[in-house]
Amino acid sequence: MARNHQQWLDAFRRGRSEMENHLIDGLVDGRIGRREFLRQGSLLGLSLPLLGGIGAAAGLGVMPSPAAAQGAPGATIRVACYVPKAAIDPVKTGDGGGFLMLQQTGEFLCFDGPDLVLQPMLAESWSANDDATVWTFKLRKGVKFHSGGEMTADDVVASMDRLADPENGSNALSVFRGLLQKGGTRKVDDYTVAFHLDQPNGSFPYMVSSDNYNAIILPAAYDGNYESSFDGTGPFKLDSYRPRVGASFVRNEDYWGEKALPARTEFTFFTDIQPQIIALQSGEVDILNLLPQFASVGLQNNPDVAFHSMRSSSHRQVHMRCDTGPFQDPRVRRAMALCLDRDQLVAGLLKGFGEPGNDSPIAPAYPTVDTSVPQRQKNIAEARALLEAAGHAGGVYTTLTTHQYLEMPAYAQLIQSWGREAGFNIDLNVLDSAAYYGDAVFGKSNWLDSEFGITEYSHRGVPNVFLSASLTSEGSWNAAHFRNADYDRAVKTYIETLDLEERKVAASRIQTLLLEETPIIFGYFTSYLQATRKSVTGAQPTAMSQLFLSRAAKAA
Repeated sequence: MARNHQQWLDAFRRGRSEMENHLIDGLVDGRIGRREFLRQGSLLGLSLPLLGGIGAAAGLGVMPSPAAAQGAPGATIRVACYVPKAAIDPVKTGDGGGFLMLQQTGEFLCFDGPDLVLQPMLAESWSANDDATVWTFKLRKGVKFHSGGEMTADDVVASMDRLADPENGSNALSVFRGLLQKGGTRKVDDYTVAFHLDQPNGSFPYMVSSDNYNAIILPAAYDGNYESSFDGTGPFKLDSYRPRVGASFVRNEDYWGEKALPARTEFTFFTDIQPQIIALQSGEVDILNLLPQFASVGLQNNPDVAFHSMRSSSHRQVHMRCDTGPFQDPRVRRAMALCLDRDQLVAGLLKGFGEPGNDSPIAPAYPTVDTSVPQRQKNIAEARALLEAAGHAGGVYTTLTTHQYLEMPAYAQLIQSWGREAGFNIDLNVLDSAAYYGDAVFGKSNWLDSEFGITEYSHRGVPNVFLSASLTSEGSWNAAHFRNADYDRAVKTYIETLDLEERKVAASRIQTLLLEETPIIFGYFTSYLQATRKSVTGAQPTAMSQLFLSRAAKAA
């Protein structure tokens, strides 16, 4: 390293914590790459300019700046999206249309970008204590709610307590249960909040970022009637909301940050994808916010339409009951997994917009994935041999249960067809969504009680929820009824540690163990896909189907 680069690096190191300097060491020594360094550094609370400076001092060049929006300010941006399934409520909303509405006016403590690098939003910075049981966030000053009044620590405490309270029926409990309880968020001063966690968590900032779509900050006095005001701190304010019809928002002239480019945004709600495609083709809307992969074919030859594809961790879990029936034997589970042609799933079912899975929720999009773990491939001969060794030479009879959603019925048919080649005789039970999920608790849900089933999971910036809720012994969504103490220990390490390298070691153990046990088949990870008119630039989607429009513009 050149002498002046070393001097710069030494200057950057001064005042940094032991964990932060350990991360810098990993970058300099080549143990971690630039992508991992930026993401982990942002998680530890290092600013993007500081991370870019460290990268430059380490000889890796300057971090690129985001491209500026092209086009004049003052446009109206029109969006086609799915109708929210219920009343818009920051505490309870859990569907794509609903949380798209939430973030039009609401903001989070931090933002999880398309590269999974955290960026400040309502919090300017954050840091953890040595064992990651307390995370302290410094809040931005001068932020005003649309209803008036400055956002302070009291509003953040009230917002998080509301989400962490089981009495409220909070959708965010899927993230906060066992991690943050009511009373765990505490005011330090007017612009500082400390989160006292129930257990260590080395990735906690993601849990209060845009990754947790319910975690928008509301006034402490919020009364629960959100649809009447859409009160928040964001760059747009509510103009009108019409349930099952649409919504419109106008620029917030008192916004704390850079003023939004659009003067107005309009959202039209649809119950199906085909009318959305027609609206985009005809020019009635500018953006189709969430385009299923199978529906992309009809737009691919339209010269006025552009596709925007983003890597994600969104996937379908094919669970196999480990406590009853033929899948009790891991050899039978591995045999089933060996029937899938994963490359064909991506090429055909996803129209190329996705990546093969390797039977672990640690997706290729995650920097912690161990790419040296061999990719499972279709192997019918090995599948037959495993079934014979397990005492099923005459075949396995089972029922695959799923529901009518996106490509999942077609996925079920492929599993049925490919499984037949190895000796699996599979009946299909395709339900409507309400019947499939039931009460979403064990004993009252086709999802959690079925012997063999397919369930969709949305993108997350870290795999913690996938790893714990779906697969740990006491996981609330453990449809496979999988119990393995070694797995539980590896997940505990992965979730708790602040050390990126220790997390990567745990990830490798998890991936290897799940290939051996295969309680769930992760056949593919879908890309997030959006379609826009080519005249629109600067719209920023996330893989969670959110859409940030403050930098959007439209060419004349």
